[in-house]
Amino acid sequence: MTAAAAVAAVDLETRVDEPIQRYARIVALLILLSAVFGGLGESYIPSRIIVLGDAAATAHNITSSAMLFRFGFATYLVEAVCDVALAVLFYVLLRPAGRHLALFAAFLSLLATAMYAVAEAFYFAPSVILSGAPYLQTFSPAQLESLSLLSLRLFGKIAGIFLAFYGIATVVKGYLMARSGYLPRTIGVLFVIAGAAFIADSLAAVLAPAYVSSYFLMPMGVAGIALMLWLAIKGIDAAKWRERTT
Repeated sequence: MTAAAAVAAVDLETRVDEPIQRYARIVALLILLSAVFGGLGESYIPSRIIVLGDAAATAHNITSSAMLFRFGFATYLVEAVCDVALAVLFYVLLRPAGRHLALFAAFLSLLATAMYAVAEAFYFAPSVILSGAPYLQTFSPAQLESLSLLSLRLFGKIAGIFLAFYGIATVVKGYLMARSGYLPRTIGVLFVIAGAAFIADSLAAVLAPAYVSSYFLMPMGVAGIALMLWLAIKGIDAAKWRERTT
């Protein structure tokens, strides 16, 4: 190979490597943003608003902290945008490890985001139910309070039921990571475990509600943090990614 050809080959590899490493860093950033806004909208803010078994207290929290309540919904909109972008970027990163499976995982991730949007509609509904609009005067205050708490309960139930779609996508992504050769096999295994835990949580929500637990969500936290740190610090093995692409 001539010197000019060698320089051209190196230049071509650099042009290929830079975008894929940039995508890897963007994935790390999106995972962080999704975790922060998801934690606010799915856990912290609802815990400040919802009083289990007390419709009147919950309604009071919604009306007295209306901006906080609406901010909880706004955080989901940010999380949803992050999740859609992650579905696309994970497809790009994992396509060399298995194009059809990567596409399947991307579609499942988008479906999971859409299904969670249905659940979020029930979260937002109390802001309408408790708005004091004239057409709601046929309901007593106690009835409106009960409807609001019911809507929030449905938000939690529906979100749990459709978590299986996200779980299956996570299992597939973990499998592709483990077999890719350009991402750590250990992180892939963590994703498979996290996805299986999501599926178990969803099945429990449908078949055995008494066994639903937030502990099912913990493996995803571990897997997500591990991948985020790896992509932010190390990135992917661009040479092996390129080999699998060709």
